[in-house]
Amino acid sequence: MKLWLDGGLRDTESARVSVFDHGLTVGDGIFETVKAVDGRPFALTRHLDRLTRSARGLGLPDPDLDEVRRACTAVLDANPMALGRLRITYTGGHGPLGSDRGEHGPTLIVAVGETARRPDSTAVITVPWTRNERGAVTGLKTTSYAENVVALAKAREQGASEALFGNTVGRLCEGTGSNVFVVLDGELHTPPLASGCLAGITRALVVEWTGAKETDLPLDVLESADEIFLTSTLRDVQAVGRVDERQLPGVPGPVTAKAMRVFDERAGDDLDP
Repeated sequence: MKLWLDGGLRDTESARVSVFDHGLTVGDGIFETVKAVDGRPFALTRHLDRLTRSARGLGLPDPDLDEVRRACTAVLDANPMALGRLRITYTGGHGPLGSDRGEHGPTLIVAVGETARRPDSTAVITVPWTRNERGAVTGLKTTSYAENVVALAKAREQGASEALFGNTVGRLCEGTGSNVFVVLDGELHTPPLASGCLAGITRALVVEWTGAKETDLPLDVLESADEIFLTSTLRDVQAVGRVDERQLPGVPGPVTAKAMRVFDERAGDDLDP
């Protein structure tokens, strides 16, 4: 396995990042996860646009997108696989042990791992912790993922693959690594970005391709929604069959099934929509 680290391909055994890298010591970094199909990345332009937005939001220099593209191509060419999880990580680089940044410049890592297509349906839980819709890094895809690690571990303990958060005012927000859609009276809805959720790439495509409405929703809408599904880079569109103790009948429902079909067709027609 080969990965890209600061300008070139490296073997995984020899690739090393400083123990003083700010991404390690204080979580000062951002990332993107990109689906790769037969060695080709999906929606890479959208992912790189978001990488730049996240860098600016965190106060990091803009990433060199030409280098990032070269790195993605090199890594995918060096590690052929049918379906891959391409991970782009961009950190504050070598720095002091405190929160102040150093002057060595950022670190860029691109790696890929093999993955499998997700099941068509899954179970989720809700968690008591909240997303802060007014935080300094709200809407940024940062490497500070400890909150998601804790919530996802709780989901795994309960036989679920995802945990869903409300925000500080009790509105539906997002999952640890996914966006959430609900069907109410035949209409498709998803929380607005103002809820504090990440501007998911798959979320945006589903909104564009299905006409889903961005709607401020209470967290307890999950108790009554006719259908629920998740979106993310590796889930695409995935139906939810259970929320906490509630079983949803007939999964996937008609609206979810149509969204799954539309996404598969449109994504198959254009790998960089």
